[in-house]
Amino acid sequence: MKKTIISLLALVFIYSCTPQDAPNTFTDNRDGKVYKTVTIGEQVWMAENLAYLPSVVGLATGSEDAGNETVAFYYVYGYDGTDVAAAKATANYSTYGVLYNWTAAMNGAASNDANPSGVQGVCPDGWHLPSDEEWTQLADFLGGTSVAGGKMKEAGTAHWTTPNTDATNSSGFTALPGGYRSNAGAFSGFGTNGLWWSSSQYGTSNAWFHTLYYDGSYVLRSHANKENGFSVRCVRD
Repeated sequence: MKKTIISLLALVFIYSCTPQDAPNTFTDNRDGKVYKTVTIGEQVWMAENLAYLPSVVGLATGSEDAGNETVAFYYVYGYDGTDVAAAKATANYSTYGVLYNWTAAMNGAASNDANPSGVQGVCPDGWHLPSDEEWTQLADFLGGTSVAGGKMKEAGTAHWTTPNTDATNSSGFTALPGGYRSNAGAFSGFGTNGLWWSSSQYGTSNAWFHTLYYDGSYVLRSHANKENGFSVRCVRD
């Protein structure tokens, strides 16, 4: 009888945990990195930014030169070199992962607006780069674009710049402000913005992305030049 009571209490604890308290994980077999995951509605998302880094380039590489939107480039915020080991040794890589231009995020795949996108892109096997519609599904489940950002952002100001408006991370998405690498060849937005690519392009040179801000609870949907370096979150197939 005592063992039964203990077992029941254990089950109650497990099911009462938030996603952050008892996260699921998976291992990317390409580099052995272990990621936390979270179920939000009918979707299973990575709860961390993708950190797969097959190569790295300096800040100026890929800036506003004809044809660069068709070449894959990988960046680590604040790192200006080409040594993968050195880039991985930085604190920004460990916390915020990698910034990918859209070509690197897509890994040779064509634009796709479907839900699910079916575009593996740079994601591990069994996972895919979410379409613009999949990002919209996430925001809708969390109450709409005007409030979903607060539920997605990591709470507090350990990483986000104050005031980190309405941040509760009640979804378990644990969004961080990793900033971006602009197509003009500059790092920007660190501490204030998190930006993530979708698999959906907007015209020839632009693609849709979604942004969270330190001073708002909203999710902004917009499009930007494919040469920009943004973060990636993957969704399970």
